[in-house]
Parts: sequence; C-alpha cells; structure tokens
Amino acid sequence: MSQTTILAREQARELAMEAMRARGFPEREAAITVEALLDAERDGLPSHGLSRLPFYLDQAASGKVNAGAIPRAEADGAVVRVDADHGLAFPAIASGLDAGFEVARQQGLCAISIGRSHHFGVAGAPVERAAREGFMALAFSNAPSAMAPWGGHKPLYGTNPIAFACPRPEGEPMLLDLSLSKVARGKVMLARKAGKPIPEGWAVGPDGAPTTDPETAIQGSMVPAGDAKGAALAMMVELLCAGLSGSRFGFEAGSFFEAQGEPPGVGHLMLLFDVDRFAPDVLARCEVLFAAMLEQPGVRLPGDRRHQLRRQSHDRLTLPTAVVDDLTAIAAS
Repeated sequence: MSQTTILAREQARELAMEAMRARGFPEREAAITVEALLDAERDGLPSHGLSRLPFYLDQAASGKVNAGAIPRAEADGAVVRVDADHGLAFPAIASGLDAGFEVARQQGLCAISIGRSHHFGVAGAPVERAAREGFMALAFSNAPSAMAPWGGHKPLYGTNPIAFACPRPEGEPMLLDLSLSKVARGKVMLARKAGKPIPEGWAVGPDGAPTTDPETAIQGSMVPAGDAKGAALAMMVELLCAGLSGSRFGFEAGSFFEAQGEPPGVGHLMLLFDVDRFAPDVLARCEVLFAAMLEQPGVRLPGDRRHQLRRQSHDRLTLPTAVVDDLTAIAAS
C-alpha cells in the first residue's frame, strides 16, 4: 500500500512554492500554478493535483517548459488571444480570464483562445471562476495524443476535457467537468506509478485489445466516452483549441509527463456569456430546470460532489509520500 503524508494546505503551499522557485518560475506564475494544484487536491481530484508538479518541474529543468514565460493577452473585438509562450497553462488561463471578463461585459460574450500552452489542469476551475463573476462559461482543451479515432488503433486525439458552469442566484455554481475518454489519462499514470492494474474498459493496447496493464494502456489508446460519439467530440475539441490558436494537434504535441522532447504546445478555448445580454431572468429560468431535476430522488446537480468534498477538506491534504519527497528534494536543490 502506498504511503501517504498529511500536510496542512499552508505547508503544502510553501513546499510547492519553494520547489517552483528552485526551478526559476516567477513568483506570480508560481503562485497561480500552486493554488490551482492545491484546489484540485481539496476537491478530490488528486490526478490533477500536486502529483503533477514534479513532472512540470522536471520539464522546466530540461527546458521543455519555459519557466520564465509571462503570458500575453491581447483583445481583438470579442476575441482574446493569449500566448502561453510554452510556459505552464495556469498563468495563461488567469491572464485570459482577467482580460476576457472585461471584454464579455462590453461585448456580451468573449472567446478566449490560448496557444503554445501546457496541461490545462482541472477544466472545471476556470469556468467556475467565470460563473462566480456572473457568466455562463465553456472550456475546452486539447492534449497530447492518447485516443484513436473511432475504428482506428493509433492515438491522434488527446483526452480533451470539456467543462461548463452556470451561476446560480444562491449557492454554488452548477459545474460540469468531463474528459472525452472514459477516465482521465492521469489516473492511468498514477496506477503505473503505484504498480497497480487499471479496470478493464478504460483502455486498449497497441493491438486494440482491452488491457488492465497501465503500461500497455499508455502504449495503446484510451477508450472514448460514448464510443464513436466521444471520439467525434474529441476531434471537434482539437479543431477548436489547436486549430483556432495555431497550436499543436494531439498527435503533434509533446508529452505532459516526459522530461525530454518538444514542448506540448497545445491550445485551449474558453467561451464567456454575459447572461443579462441574452434574455430577461436567465438564471431564474435555469433554476426551473434545476428544480425539476432535483424533484427526482437520487438526482444531484453536476458539481455537487466536488463542492461537498471542498467543504469537508478542512484545509488538510493527504498526499503520496513519494510526491512530498520529490518536491522536498527539488526545493532543497
């Protein structure tokens, strides 16, 4: 059984910040990244939490990630373009939203296109931030190839998350966050690191046969959610993210996990809708649907589990000891 270490959020924050400083990240960009990873841990999403940071830092050491990148956001009508400059995605996302909120209030909507970027993180996080500002929001990202087109065996698409958030007059935003593979590929990476099998149905090997071995799964293809429909949506996300931003398609992108090689250079797209510009009482109308859903026993709104875990976290994080040891060694370097 893997060993774990419990840290207060502040302890984990300082450890992660020291490790990022050791790799040359600017203070603002490091702080934005660390908070995003800590939030993922708090919300019960460890595959997108601090376990990712040693991979980011190893890539910064090799030059695959530009540790000194300062993202640049440029508004052009209802479009905000962001160049991540091959740095980490989180500062680029934050810069895009900062500019995008202003544009959306002026124009009624905004499309934020981010290019030359890295791992998008928890896709629900930026749309939740937007919902707390009063916007409906969509987010998409492509990723290094992990999923074959339907009928094929060679991965071309990433697992390509889609997220949506809707503000509510009271309470937490409704939050939908899903990967277009049956499970996030990060779960397979964690299983490989832990030396554990994966459930059948998550992935197939290079020959197209189902596998429970994470190493074989990584060499093969993740299974798309919804089979042919999920694969078609993954293609759509590739075009919206890499196509619109001039970034790399999944089969062109470098790995999020390997220290060597070319930068991933992937793209993201976020759409913001100023609900007050569309129809009277939009959010009140949305509540009619939510109320009808909740009348049925056993139904909960998407995002409710995440909000519940957040309330129960008490700012204490249970982390793999190996991850804590890795960050401690990097911080000391």
